[in-house]
Amino acid sequence: MLNVKNTIVDTLLSFVAPHLCSGCGVIGATFCDNCKYNIISEPFSCCIVCGKLAEIGVCYDHKVAFQQAFIVGERSGALQRLIGGFKFRNIKESYEPLAELLQARLPVLGRNVIFVPIPTIPVHIRERGYDHMALVAKELARRVKRPMKRLLVRNGVSVQHHATRIERLAQAKSAYQVTERLDPTCTYIVLDDIVTTGATLLEATLRLREAGAVTIWVAAIARQPLD
Repeated sequence: MLNVKNTIVDTLLSFVAPHLCSGCGVIGATFCDNCKYNIISEPFSCCIVCGKLAEIGVCYDHKVAFQQAFIVGERSGALQRLIGGFKFRNIKESYEPLAELLQARLPVLGRNVIFVPIPTIPVHIRERGYDHMALVAKELARRVKRPMKRLLVRNGVSVQHHATRIERLAQAKSAYQVTERLDPTCTYIVLDDIVTTGATLLEATLRLREAGAVTIWVAAIARQPLD
């Protein structure tokens, strides 16, 4: 069951004490238009896996199941605060600017596009009162008038936060499954919040490929190299 109390409290607080912009602190929105522009005007244009310069978001050094990758920016400054408020401080309204930032990062989309969010483990959904990436994916789908489908199913409840690179890679190997056969004529865009090692997206897209997907892209809000 969702944490309804957190959701109600967040809604009431938005009237009593409006949110401040995560970038400049202006009252009235979790992310103002000026700060959105600052992020959009300097898009991340490196490999989603290793961070090297890459025109299509992934360099040829890696064997992956997807063809293109898009990231809004590095996890720092205003973008880091926006994501942090959304994930850890129950600022639910942040799904709208995050979806807008992803929309600005993506190219013009064809008709047969399906958005696929990375599923959140149940304990985090209960803590927040919402599935954060499903919210972002649903809003992005609404904006561009394309469907969103929860095609990926999470196996187990492993948490990657604070895990080492080796632990993340091992967890991702068995973390996801696809329970239906996919249409090879569609483009599937897998959506995630933060990329560190890239293990989640590498394995999730591989499961989609095994289920019949041919054209797969990935898009994430931020990249943060694992220290």
